[in-house]
Amino acid sequence: MNKSLLICDLDGTLIDSREDLTDAVNRARADFGLAPLSLPSVVSYVGDGARKLIVRAFSDTPGADIEAALASMKRHYAAGLVVKTTLYDGVREGLAALHAAGHPLAVISNKPGRFCEEILSLFGLAELFQVVMGGDIACPLKPAPDSLLLALARTGAEAGQSWIVGDNYTDLESGRRAGVKRCYAAYGFGDPKSEEADLRVDSFTMFVKAIIPGGS
Repeated sequence: MNKSLLICDLDGTLIDSREDLTDAVNRARADFGLAPLSLPSVVSYVGDGARKLIVRAFSDTPGADIEAALASMKRHYAAGLVVKTTLYDGVREGLAALHAAGHPLAVISNKPGRFCEEILSLFGLAELFQVVMGGDIACPLKPAPDSLLLALARTGAEAGQSWIVGDNYTDLESGRRAGVKRCYAAYGFGDPKSEEADLRVDSFTMFVKAIIPGGS
């Protein structure tokens, strides 16, 4: 029997991390004597990895030492991963139901992998996932399909039977390029741009019910 893999993005799909990300960015800016940015501004910079986030957040400071700013942001973020971050409604119950139904689960994020693993652990979800990949693995970041293809290979799953659920065009495009079905998490804070999806959901619970009708 062909196995299906359910791939989840992290930020904007499983967790609402907007405030902690904004705080980390603004503490890094403060280290360089810069004024804080608004939450909507920082959120608009999220989705393409930590380095792109900092490049965008320091775009008002020509000549800024991006590597030093990135190190500062990561240090501040590591100290406050889940101070204000929450799971979206239905995520805990939904992941448990999918796992219990025998679906292999993966998290693939452009966030550094150590942060992904620690966040999942802090929320007591780590044991549910067969694969966790961050943006610092030896693969191009989403929207490249490489990390999805690697997860499929590791689990022996069939691309055409598998799904990615995410809130950003990076998730949807990577899914299209990897040949997996795509679910747009409209409740998140990403931007689908021109990417289409096989399914649009307004909650994680809606995704679960599409996979296992009657599920949590």
